[in-house]
Amino acid sequence: MADGRLIALAALALTGCTVAGQAQPSPDPGLVADYFHDLDTAAAQGVQQEQDFLKATQVPAFADRVCSLNGVTITATPTLSTLRADPGWTPPGSDKRLTGQVYVVAVTLTIRQGNSVVGTQIGSQRVVVDGGRTYGFAPCPAQ
Repeated sequence: MADGRLIALAALALTGCTVAGQAQPSPDPGLVADYFHDLDTAAAQGVQQEQDFLKATQVPAFADRVCSLNGVTITATPTLSTLRADPGWTPPGSDKRLTGQVYVVAVTLTIRQGNSVVGTQIGSQRVVVDGGRTYGFAPCPAQ
């Protein structure tokens, strides 16, 4: 990573409500793809527009955990062939129970400051589909 002070991304997580013995619904790749498309569209419009998008789509139980982007934008390219339900995953250090289904997908994150790429990271990102809407977790660039 080119600029460690801007790039360290904190991954937030959540837990899905499941009942033992019930099958998990198949993830809707269209809803997830639309979420990432809208995230990238907001990033292309600038830091404030992306910040507004992240605030509006933050998993509601974690609405208090939206960080400032510190002058960078972050685009995320998902590899939808890796999309899968992740019902057993829980956020580190959290006891919050959420509605909806948790999914995990591999993503390539590109961090830009202005027109310059300052970092790239490949990892997993979790999203929640609830009521036909996809929510995510705002990344937190290092302060």
